[in-house]
Amino acid sequence: MENYIVSARKYRPSTFRSVVGQKSLTTTLKNAISNHKLAHAYLFCGPRGVGKTSCARIFAKTINCLSPITEGEPCNTCESCMAFNEQRSYNIHELDAASNNSVDDIRALIEQVRIPPGIGKYKVFIIDEVHMLSSQAFNAFLKTLEEPPRHVLFILATTEKHKVIPTILSRCQIYDFSRISIADMVEHLAYVAEQEGVTAEAEALNVIAQKADGGMRDALSIFDQVASFTNGHITYQTVIDNLNVLDYEYYFRLTDAILAGQVSGAMLILNEILSKGFDGQNIITGLAAHFRDLLVCRNEATLVLFEVGASIRERYKETARRCSDKLLFQAIEIANGCDLNYRLSRNKRLLLELTLIQLCQLTLSNPDDSKKKLLIESIPTPPSPPQAVTVADTPPAASAVLSTPPPPAPEPPRKTQKPLLSTSIRNLGKEEPETAKQAVSEAKEQLKSFTNAELMHWWEEYAQRIEGNDYLKNTMINCQPILLENYFYEISVYHPGQESELLNESVKLLPYLQKQLKNSRVRMKIRISESNEKKLAYTAAEKYEFLANINPHLNKLKNEFNLLPS
Repeated sequence: MENYIVSARKYRPSTFRSVVGQKSLTTTLKNAISNHKLAHAYLFCGPRGVGKTSCARIFAKTINCLSPITEGEPCNTCESCMAFNEQRSYNIHELDAASNNSVDDIRALIEQVRIPPGIGKYKVFIIDEVHMLSSQAFNAFLKTLEEPPRHVLFILATTEKHKVIPTILSRCQIYDFSRISIADMVEHLAYVAEQEGVTAEAEALNVIAQKADGGMRDALSIFDQVASFTNGHITYQTVIDNLNVLDYEYYFRLTDAILAGQVSGAMLILNEILSKGFDGQNIITGLAAHFRDLLVCRNEATLVLFEVGASIRERYKETARRCSDKLLFQAIEIANGCDLNYRLSRNKRLLLELTLIQLCQLTLSNPDDSKKKLLIESIPTPPSPPQAVTVADTPPAASAVLSTPPPPAPEPPRKTQKPLLSTSIRNLGKEEPETAKQAVSEAKEQLKSFTNAELMHWWEEYAQRIEGNDYLKNTMINCQPILLENYFYEISVYHPGQESELLNESVKLLPYLQKQLKNSRVRMKIRISESNEKKLAYTAAEKYEFLANINPHLNKLKNEFNLLPS
């Protein structure tokens, strides 16, 4: 059987020119070599699979090259380069700090530092995952790292720079490697596919690049996996099937249902997605990213932030023309709010369905309805209490109508209870015109103005009735509402735990306040206070001054006994 080499190793860069997505760093390193301005220690840091170790190897090979070319690249023909390519060079040493992180390992490295190179000018030590060294090993390494022999050069690599002690950082030139862009990864994957004789669609390579999350090594590993799955014919459909990625088509279908205000259609699409095994949080984060991409497509100046394939790009532009900026702003905010509350929710599917209902309501013609942004506003408002209608207050014609027996079907609503706007989720958005007009007229009847004092009164009244939840009761007593415009009131809490308690209780609290204040548009906003600063304790002198203001006789006592506050 032929010795197979994975693409991540087979196409590992061997020259600075072949490094993908790090042009500024490779140019800096080549200029340093050309100008003979080499530091004694370098620190390469950045995410996984972006070329840190590869650049360290290329840099080590280039500075030892016996006849480097003018562009700062190794010749790959001299004895030093050939020894490095064949992995038999004694000038380049690699140490894995994850498994060699003790003081004894560093002492062994220091012993090797004293030996000069046999071929070339420098002896290069590459320490990978240097943040894994113990604190004792770091301290033992400090002196050698600061003043190594002239023939020694250290290259440290790490994915977690914040774990490297400052005394090490101050002795190194630091190079921050960035994530590789999707365009650069797609271009390199297309090159690898051509070299391997694999046919691949551009959209399929784009999905692989997005799944790799900025790492070229991850992208090549996924490429090999999908190529094996498809026998060398990589298509968009096979990629999303193999990687369990949610298709763009679902997001476009959800967008169409939202723009049409079709709640039932959106919920059926959600059910179809969940039945395929996708996680709910991935669905909502993908939907938020989808709305963000639509917003980016609406402006030519921001198209550079849009990273999808060419065929999908046109469809995004077409859909973006049907959406307003205001609708997309609100949709992103609602989806992001659902994402934040998803982990805390006990009924996660219901949270997703309520979010879709909110999104579908954004396209309502009523301007007041289009202003709903918060998750708390998705709570249905209970019907207002019915008003008694007497024959004396009713015109004669209406009295005659009331006295006429109603037809057998449909049955008229009872005088003691008004029908809800909808009896099931399936019928949402499909009310008859008369029912919708009646609901609007009923909502307008409950718009009585109220003051902040009235709001405070009923807020405290509700708090005193709470039993069995002292935490919620204390939260409502300590965090009192402030009335804003448009019947909104705001609660400033001190930490997310209080916010979660109020959100859970709002199902009962809001209907109570709406009933007592006789206003069906009462809404609540919650924010976490940013000025929750720690207050220092009173000193003894401050305590004495405070008590003396209350009881002046303390001053007389102090003077008679010559006392001093301690």
